[in-house]
Amino acid sequence: MSTAASSRPVEPGAPQSAHMHYRIYAIRYGHLDRKAAENFLGGDDHETDMPLDYYVWLVTNDVHTVLVDTGFDAAAAQARGRTLLRPVADGLAAVGIDARTLTDVVITHMHYDHAGGLAAFPAARFHVQDDELAYCTGRAMTHRHLSAPFDAQNVVDMVRRVFEGRVVFHRGAAELHPGITLHPLPGHTPGLQAVRVQTARGPVVLASDAAHFWANLTRETPFPIVVDIPDYLDSLRTVRALAPSLDHLIPGHDPAVLARFPGEAGVTDVVRLDLAPRVESTL
Repeated sequence: MSTAASSRPVEPGAPQSAHMHYRIYAIRYGHLDRKAAENFLGGDDHETDMPLDYYVWLVTNDVHTVLVDTGFDAAAAQARGRTLLRPVADGLAAVGIDARTLTDVVITHMHYDHAGGLAAFPAARFHVQDDELAYCTGRAMTHRHLSAPFDAQNVVDMVRRVFEGRVVFHRGAAELHPGITLHPLPGHTPGLQAVRVQTARGPVVLASDAAHFWANLTRETPFPIVVDIPDYLDSLRTVRALAPSLDHLIPGHDPAVLARFPGEAGVTDVVRLDLAPRVESTL
């Protein structure tokens, strides 16, 4: 399917259409040591450590299972100097999911660390925003500054899925399944989308790189990789309106996610975002 016919449009922030509660697993698969000055547009006065963690997110209940993003593989980790802690498929297996059986994968945006390794998901259809795939296959990619966060092979792989009928395009906000909605948040890229999920503790918003850290939200300062600064800042307002509190808003790369949310017994680098945080936010 390469149309948006399977999704029903919704207004950003609208209530979900069904009372279905999902479990959400944040699965860490990679890491990068980094300084705070590298994480804010315009830098930061503090020369403190502020590393990035890399996550994918699994959303599941008794009816639907959805993976949000596919991460990067070992080749990309080596090429870009990142640490691959374990392949994404292994992280999914740790919570009882076989990557080969997944049928719905949301790609929040096409950067290398969110859209790699598509071959690990042979049964999946991939949900992307129209604007995102148009951007990463268009003239903007002739500028090295803009193309650098993309992996050309990942883009080619996604285009092949289009021709295989395995990409569902969305234009704006849409309902993926009852209790799971997609919401465009342009700025970091033109077609970035967040995923809003109904849980027992209320709606949880997987913001992806609309905010790498909670600090990008609270300071209202973009991460340095940004295509449109006014759009980015407007998207911060939008994403905060989608979540009842900062405890319900999950940034894309903050190591504090692992520290703040309860883990799964016997499973490393996995936490449950549908459960209340162990310590409420003081941000």
